[in-house]
Amino acid sequence: MSVVIAGAGIGGLTLGLTLHQLGIPFRIFEAVKEIRPLGVGINVQPHAIRELFELGLEAELEAAGLRTREVAYFSAQGGEIWREPRGIFAGYNWPQYSIHRGEMQMLLLRALRARAGAACIEMGTAVSGWTEQGEGVAVTLEDRASGAALGQAHGDLLIAADGINSRARAALYPQEGPAHWGGTMMWRGVTRGPAFLSGRTMAMAGRKDCKFVCYPIRDFGDGTMLINWIADRAMPEGYEWRRQDWNRAGRLEDFLAAFEDWHFDWLDVPEVIRRAQGVFEYPMVDRDPLPRWSHGRMTLLGDAAHAMYPIGSNGASQAILDARVLGAELARRGLNGDALEAYDDARRETVNALVLANRGDGPDKILDVVAERAPEGFGHIHEVMSAEELAAAAAGYKKIAGMDVDALNARGPIVTV
Repeated sequence: MSVVIAGAGIGGLTLGLTLHQLGIPFRIFEAVKEIRPLGVGINVQPHAIRELFELGLEAELEAAGLRTREVAYFSAQGGEIWREPRGIFAGYNWPQYSIHRGEMQMLLLRALRARAGAACIEMGTAVSGWTEQGEGVAVTLEDRASGAALGQAHGDLLIAADGINSRARAALYPQEGPAHWGGTMMWRGVTRGPAFLSGRTMAMAGRKDCKFVCYPIRDFGDGTMLINWIADRAMPEGYEWRRQDWNRAGRLEDFLAAFEDWHFDWLDVPEVIRRAQGVFEYPMVDRDPLPRWSHGRMTLLGDAAHAMYPIGSNGASQAILDARVLGAELARRGLNGDALEAYDDARRETVNALVLANRGDGPDKILDVVAERAPEGFGHIHEVMSAEELAAAAAGYKKIAGMDVDALNARGPIVTV
């Protein structure tokens, strides 16, 4: 028997690599016929990078991403609020990476196929349902595009890592409905432009209802970078966000005017937006925390369990941690419901708290406080917030997210082989 995994996203692929590392048989079923490097940039935090290094992926990450040096916050006028080092520059034993999400998924996919064989992933095959049968599960498969039945697969357990619109989650919680939208739309793109600040800085400027985030994800070696950027705008009540496609092309006229005068001495924001290779529009959505992920011989993982706002750089990181904790519990307790319950107990409350923290604007809340106290800008940030208040705001989110430097450096590995 084996573990059946629904979804070959970052969480599902990391779980596959973990199970292979532990010698636990598995099969992954992915709805799309071909995985392509879609999306834009993400940041992966040191607690998750540690797990990927322990899977032997250090060289691949070094080749695909950039080690983030610092995070910096600025007012809408470009005034510096706060900056702090990240990853190894902050004392962690592991770096933080800024990386293209699609490249991250592809490196995990290549590694898994090289180690476990291409047959471990069945493409164009979606998990549409499941039933428990004795000491295992029977999983119903279909062609998502045509709806054609593709038979069944059998395993000891089903792990649903099938994303924010998870079929498995919808079956468990049919009353939940669509994802939760808090009123913000995001326009995202990548632009080749000059290096800014440290050359490895993740920068945030503005406030919740009008915010610009940017960081480099590739260094061309000639003083220019591929800059990943996100422009957030709060939309009026009644805005029909559900009519938007997840990968719908965005229009500059819908948001550029709000950033037209953001010409900072460290970055020309409107110029970066105008020179984008392409612009895409997404609603900023998450899902309400669940009271339970594990149900008998199945459980949820990654966005299927805890989709969160892309604030604080924790979505992909938490999916990776899910996979590692689940793998460790399966190795410790066997392929049974007890292992799934132990995983649920270890992860759910912690990540639920992070979902709610991100809904409250997470570490970016500092931007809102400064904008409220000094809407026209400031001469020096200490006129607005003390050094102690700034440090406390940053430390509070790290504690919720499990990113304490000393604690992470001191603890043993999650997975032991």
